[in-house]
Amino acid sequence: MKITPVKGTNDYLPAQAELRNYLQKKICETYEQAGFQRIATPIIEDIENLDKSEGGDNLNLIFKVMKRGEKLKKAIASQNPDNIADMGLRYDLTLPLSRYYANNRASLPQPFKVIQMDRVYRAERPQKGRLREFIQCDIDILGDPTNLAEIELILATTTLLGKVGFKGFTVHINDRRILKGMAKYSGFDEAQYDEVFIILDKMDKIGLDGVAKELASNGFAEESIERYMGLFKGLNEAEDGVAYLAETLGDCLEGGAAENLKQICEAVTATTQASFKLQFDPTLVRGMSYYTGTIFEIGVEGFPGSIAGGGRYDKMVGKFTGQDVPACGFSIGFERIVLLLMESG
Repeated sequence: MKITPVKGTNDYLPAQAELRNYLQKKICETYEQAGFQRIATPIIEDIENLDKSEGGDNLNLIFKVMKRGEKLKKAIASQNPDNIADMGLRYDLTLPLSRYYANNRASLPQPFKVIQMDRVYRAERPQKGRLREFIQCDIDILGDPTNLAEIELILATTTLLGKVGFKGFTVHINDRRILKGMAKYSGFDEAQYDEVFIILDKMDKIGLDGVAKELASNGFAEESIERYMGLFKGLNEAEDGVAYLAETLGDCLEGGAAENLKQICEAVTATTQASFKLQFDPTLVRGMSYYTGTIFEIGVEGFPGSIAGGGRYDKMVGKFTGQDVPACGFSIGFERIVLLLMESG
């Protein structure tokens, strides 16, 4: 019998458990003071819900639960591997929240400000900062179509990080509508936007020239690539990136996207009590296809990747009800924050 935990999972010694408990209490205390209410959902979801959730690369990381008994025998006999599983472990908390809201909407306040802090599972290749079982901590606001939701989420998350000792971190902010406007202006086919964004997301690793080369190697038109690269070169020279794109993209940019981002940045800057930098980042993509508007991530100097991220997902609840509900959420990387706190003593 093995005495070590499965790769990508952890046992926690008393001192580690104490730190984790402290952080969870601080999270709940801070978010509840901001008017959020805590809920809980099952770790198991219907496999059809998970498969149709537009979770990007995470759809390839679902731990699937096989059918049982006669149902499993019939599924195996069908020789179709897609029939073998009927459930799966949740890979994040957004899909379960959307299902929960659709099922309980009549009993919930409007708008609904919610905290979720629970375990999620991904079939990752374990490495520093990436586990197969980990705690995710989300706050979401459902039912508010205005950018007050984004402003509240950013302020609450940055206030929390400030309370547990983080300073000088950077909140990167963008809008999926701006990403699409840039792609449309450049002449890329709409069906190829996600492929373009996946390559763009590597900008911090391979640079502007690397993005151009990879777009070319994937068969995109040279004219579109040149126009796309020209936008980023113009952004580097512009004093106000959002204003530059609003003027340059014209009708290619969905109405209100630039002004919305400007309002969020101004409101957060004017009201925050934490020490951080708010930065428009036109290369910020976020991997989930379900995002429909504002997206954001938080980075800490010296730590690869982000320690928090989220955005607006106005179409997710509608997958369950047939009626779209405005929704926006911000998730902190609980495990990464614990790691950084332990490393800093």
